[in-house]
Amino acid sequence: MAIANQKGGVGKTTTAVNLGAGLAELGYRVLVVDLDPQGNASTGLGVNARNLEASVYDVILHDVPMEDVIEPTTLRNLFVVPATIDLAGAEIELVPAFSRELRLRRAVESVADDYDFVIIDCPPSLGLLTVNGLAAASEVVVPIQCEYYALEGLGQLLRNVNLVQTNLNPRLEVSTIVLTMYDARTRLAEQVVGEVRQHFGDRVCRNVVPRTVRLSEAPSFGQPIIVFDPSSRGAIAYRELAKEVSGGAAQRVG
Repeated sequence: MAIANQKGGVGKTTTAVNLGAGLAELGYRVLVVDLDPQGNASTGLGVNARNLEASVYDVILHDVPMEDVIEPTTLRNLFVVPATIDLAGAEIELVPAFSRELRLRRAVESVADDYDFVIIDCPPSLGLLTVNGLAAASEVVVPIQCEYYALEGLGQLLRNVNLVQTNLNPRLEVSTIVLTMYDARTRLAEQVVGEVRQHFGDRVCRNVVPRTVRLSEAPSFGQPIIVFDPSSRGAIAYRELAKEVSGGAAQRVG
């Protein structure tokens, strides 16, 4: 699953980390691939970039096997391929690279059999890193914040998904819309929810993610919300979301 939306601050990394944690808690083996040069999914899962010998950058640009850079997290069944600031130059370095759009796909395919879910946290842009994320995925999860301009830029994202589908990855589809940063006190949030459900129908998750202080605090402790504050509204929302997204899918044997 690629988590994508070129708008920043919509809850992409929060969703990648906490949906991954929710699925791991259900017993699935989950790999989070951090494709964002800011590396927030990595730090949010307790990985310190300064201690790494290799990262997703080396996988994409130097053909380092993905299994060599996978790091465990504090949560059983949850693993991460971390990102470092090196990735910031990757957009430019990839330009002359051979089959530059498919580098991540090949790396993910080499480890995919070991995991039930691979969640790719894409950067908030539509450059070559995001294209790599979309080319490696079979479905796209789009977080949309329940705020003004929520649907802005979405048309562009859907067009890009179509381009990737046509040219690189025929199996790709936008499968899931997650409504984030929901504030029940505002009429605007209600309107956005209505608009998004009208637009995308049953692809929109029933469970919405509330805007909470605890959710925004958790990453600075390097923990998913279900570890940081298991009974909080954010933890409950992502647990429910994980059940919804997995749909009771069978787990790997062995």
